[in-house]
Amino acid sequence: MTMLDLPERPRLLIVTLRRLGDVLLATPLIRTIRRGVAAATLDVLVFRGSERILKGNPDVDQVITMAERPSAAETLALVRRLWRRYDLVVSTQAGDRPTFFAVVAGRRRVSLVPPAGETGAWWKRHMHHIAVAAEPGSHRVTQLLALATALGLEPAPDIVCPQGSAAGEVASTLGLPRRPYAVVHANPFYRYKRWNDAGWRGLSRGLAERGLAVVATEGRDPAERAYLDSLWEGADVIRERGRLDWAGLTALLEGAAVYVGPDTSMTHLAAGSGCPTVALYGPTSPRLIGPWPVGGLAEPWAHAGTVQHRGNVWVVQNPLPCLPCEKLGCEGHLDSYSQCLDELSARTVLGAVDQALGR
Repeated sequence: MTMLDLPERPRLLIVTLRRLGDVLLATPLIRTIRRGVAAATLDVLVFRGSERILKGNPDVDQVITMAERPSAAETLALVRRLWRRYDLVVSTQAGDRPTFFAVVAGRRRVSLVPPAGETGAWWKRHMHHIAVAAEPGSHRVTQLLALATALGLEPAPDIVCPQGSAAGEVASTLGLPRRPYAVVHANPFYRYKRWNDAGWRGLSRGLAERGLAVVATEGRDPAERAYLDSLWEGADVIRERGRLDWAGLTALLEGAAVYVGPDTSMTHLAAGSGCPTVALYGPTSPRLIGPWPVGGLAEPWAHAGTVQHRGNVWVVQNPLPCLPCEKLGCEGHLDSYSQCLDELSARTVLGAVDQALGR
């Protein structure tokens, strides 16, 4: 397969209208295309706010942003800006909106499409010059790299983390001690992915007993701050308090002895940074969206297990018979509790931490 007879210095656009973690998982595809078409101008279209995860990315020339719920006027302005501007558009999603903007922007188009027989599969296949059906049950990064393979490019398997912050600057900002430290991130984007409070407190004590300072990262949302104020009250942890951008968080993680966190963007960043990463998974299977280790996955994540190890990542679960249910917790909504996480013990997690520390 050729690169669709592109000009010598083509203009390329990658469409990835998802949240931060999903945009980060698209960076192996972006790097693959950059290396395969080095003379190209390569832009990326993302939701506003998600461009932060691409800070300092050397593979991207320009990031174009749009609102998640744009007005009609905003949509029309973006259409005018993009109209047939690109020689090739690569869409990482099979949804209606990414398909629309791919058609608007690209003279030639390559995209993931729904498997045959699913709603919209027939017409979306006809909208693209190369249509790649997402392989069910495969990891998101594997699905995206299939787009590169369809273009005849050799996949580059590593995540590209945000860049631009120095380790010394981060240490000064947070007042890090001159001893090894662990990074923990207790609050995921959705409540049903949250580990129990007793587990986090037991983990922080266990890390301290292992001679590690504990740095707790967090976002800037007031509700999240209130939860973490309660969680870490009286605990011997260094609160990051949202002072670092994503490049700063990358530098923090690159210097850490170990990271522990739930199914959230920060955990994907930790895995991609090369930090020994312990990821706590509940209702969601890691098979499709588990942390992507440095060098890629030689063996897919199993849907369930107590502790699984791939590269620099350890996935920890509480394998109840219902796991993974792929539901929004036990009550079926975003603010639900999840029994599998509520009953996951600090001892199990610390066992994975010891493996990550090489003990």
